[in-house]
Amino acid sequence: MSQPRDSISAAIRATAAQGRPAVVGFMTAGFPDRASFRRNLAAIGAEADVVEIGVPFSDPMADGMTIQRASHVALQGGFTLPWLLDELVLMQPRPKAPLLLMSYLNPLLAFGLDRLPEAAAAAGVSGFIIPDLPYEESADVRAALDRAGLALVQMVTPVTPPERIRMLCEASRGFVYAVTMTGTTGKSVAVPDDVLAYMDRVRAVSPIPVCAGFGIRGPEQVARMKGHVDGVVVGSALVEVLERGGDPAAFLRGLRG
Repeated sequence: MSQPRDSISAAIRATAAQGRPAVVGFMTAGFPDRASFRRNLAAIGAEADVVEIGVPFSDPMADGMTIQRASHVALQGGFTLPWLLDELVLMQPRPKAPLLLMSYLNPLLAFGLDRLPEAAAAAGVSGFIIPDLPYEESADVRAALDRAGLALVQMVTPVTPPERIRMLCEASRGFVYAVTMTGTTGKSVAVPDDVLAYMDRVRAVSPIPVCAGFGIRGPEQVARMKGHVDGVVVGSALVEVLERGGDPAAFLRGLRG
């Protein structure tokens, strides 16, 4: 029986089978304001292969200035996780692209692990990325998400030891998030040969799709990743499009070259 998390891998593989990396488009929930959330999600969901929705948090340690700024604006505007889940339940039609929530652990614990998986599944969410949750401390969260068939995406970095990369790839669901660099999001990455070689190593041991993220901002980088990953995550650059009132769908189409 197909589970919600299976839709993530299926969407990425379907695009990769066409000879181009899938695009995971990131947006911050409630940014630039709550009123525009469903409209922006519809536009991004129509062009991206997967949508990653950021849950604003007061201490986003993995995020660069752009997403920190967006999270602050959203929180000032009254964002809450229950509001986000309610908005997703009310949104009709829902985006064709599978939805992931990227959240730090505290907001999820505050919502309650006992009710989070079913509430997320009812809202059409297929999985979670939790950047401050180490694998060794994730058993309770993984068990809760498994109950509703939701993915817990694992992250690897250029300094992750090979054996740990293998372990995380085997534990991940949906896709493996291969961070392109150490540090925070938002910096532009030139994608040197050693980054491509690292992506090749991750992909060689992963039973599920591998997506590169952090610093992917334009079609040149997406093209450079072709053949080395199954998809790319585009975050800060897309948030900046929304920040300046641009067209997120046109931006995403432009990434495909």
